[in-house]
Amino acid sequence: MARFAGRVATGLCEVSHDPAVLEGSGFWAVVADFEGRITCARFADIRVEETVPRATAASGWLGPERGAWRSSLDRDAYIAGVRNIREHIAAGDVYQANLCRVLSAPLPDPARADVDALTARLARGNPAPYAGTVRLPEHGVEVATASPELFLRRDGDTVRSGPIKGTGRTEGDLLEKDWAENVMIVDLVRNDLGRVCATGSITVPELCAVEKHPGLVHLVSTVEGRLRPDAGWPALFDATFPPGSVTGAPKSSALRIIEALETAPRGPYCGAVGWVDADRGVGELAVGIRTFWVDRADPAAPVVRFGTGAGITWGSDPDREWDETELKAARLLAVASEPGVAEQQSEP
Repeated sequence: MARFAGRVATGLCEVSHDPAVLEGSGFWAVVADFEGRITCARFADIRVEETVPRATAASGWLGPERGAWRSSLDRDAYIAGVRNIREHIAAGDVYQANLCRVLSAPLPDPARADVDALTARLARGNPAPYAGTVRLPEHGVEVATASPELFLRRDGDTVRSGPIKGTGRTEGDLLEKDWAENVMIVDLVRNDLGRVCATGSITVPELCAVEKHPGLVHLVSTVEGRLRPDAGWPALFDATFPPGSVTGAPKSSALRIIEALETAPRGPYCGAVGWVDADRGVGELAVGIRTFWVDRADPAAPVVRFGTGAGITWGSDPDREWDETELKAARLLAVASEPGVAEQQSEP
């Protein structure tokens, strides 16, 4: 099943790893791993649900204890990575690069690891504009997202992206570095969309708008263009993926640095999660941040994973960047790890 934008999709018809299917017909859920694997699932039945139902403890989500999470990069390794990126910037290799880490924890009860129930928790504890679920356990995809960031919205030949760069607890926490970082990534997104949009059609309707989200604020810009007649979803993915806001600039150099410094695959984190209604020619994909996914590669020891990271520039302070990754993760991990209904009721 899949859940997005007040719609619940059931009745799985087919699964494809070719984005060309999104130019056909039907309603599709889409999950693209940062490493490039795309899963497109077409569903037969779509119903409208204005609210996310409250999950029952018996069949819902039982998260790990808060102290069970382990990071792919500890504080020392992350800070060393920030310093390494600053050395690359000083050498002229890159202007900005995102450094991310993946947190993992064992599932206390694999039978109570319904990502849609986790989405229900997130909707109450950390509401987000691009929240959703894609649950395809037979195909290795179980994702719950509370993403605040638009990767691609398509309506006919109009395409829009909403890159986020710059994070603080309050607007007063934002630094000059945050605005510079946002403008840098806007230029990258303009360039990416320019590869598939009509010449002269790229605009920036909003630059560095301050958006408030639970527990923090972001700087968000909007980039828009008009697709060329020969460009569809495959060309859009080729031109823009992975999202510029979670890679860096220049993107090719940033990706090489990321590969050298990060010790775990990002998976759906920093990829894309969303839906496409091919019949209507519309779709909305979020950047896969604030995103959990269940990994059952080892059936005897399934885990839940969550990613967090920060954009590194010459003006970055290593300790502050680590703190930003902690800020981004804290509220979400608390929601995912809180006791279930049954546990709460059994407490004295």
